[in-house]
Amino acid sequence: MYSSTVMDHFKNPRNVGEIENADGIGEVGNPLCGDMMTIYLKIAEDRIADIKFKTFGCGAAIAVSSMLTEMAKGKALAEARKITNKDVAEALEGLPKNKLHCSNLGADALQKAIKNYEDRLAGKAAPEPKRVEFPMMSHAHSQDEKCYCPYCNVEVKEEENVCKSCGHTLEPPDVSEAHA
Repeated sequence: MYSSTVMDHFKNPRNVGEIENADGIGEVGNPLCGDMMTIYLKIAEDRIADIKFKTFGCGAAIAVSSMLTEMAKGKALAEARKITNKDVAEALEGLPKNKLHCSNLGADALQKAIKNYEDRLAGKAAPEPKRVEFPMMSHAHSQDEKCYCPYCNVEVKEEENVCKSCGHTLEPPDVSEAHA
C-alpha cells in the first residue's frame, strides 16, 4: 500500500520535463523492472537553480523522481550530494518492500547529474548515455515453487506470457532450471 505522499507525487508530479541546454544530466535504469529515470540540472552560483525529470516507470518511480526534485531544488551542490536513497524513501513516508529499488534510482540519478556537471566544468567529455534494450526474461521461481515476474516480483501463473501487474512479456520458464 502506498502512502498519501507517494500517491500525491504520483498523481501530481512536480518538475516534470526536460531542461534545454542542461548543465548536468544523469540517467539511470533498473533492468529488473524496466524503470528509466533522467534528471536535468540548471546550476547557478553553485546551487541547483532548476531541476526536472523524465521517468519511464511505475508509480513509485515517478513519485521518487518528483520527491527527489523537490528535495534538491535550490540546494547548494554540496547539500544535494548528501541526499540519499533512504532520504527520498523517508520523505515519501516509505515505499512497499518490492518498490524500494525505485528509491535507489532517484538519488543515483541526481549524483550522476551533479558529476556530469562537474565533469563538464573540468572540460571532461561526457559520454553519451547508453540505451540498453533489456532482454526478455523468464519467470523466476522461489523455493516454494511459485512463479514470480522477474521485473516486478509479483506472483504469476506458470503459463502466463505477460505479467498482469507490470505488462512485461515473459519467456516460458526453463523447466529443467525451475525444478532443479
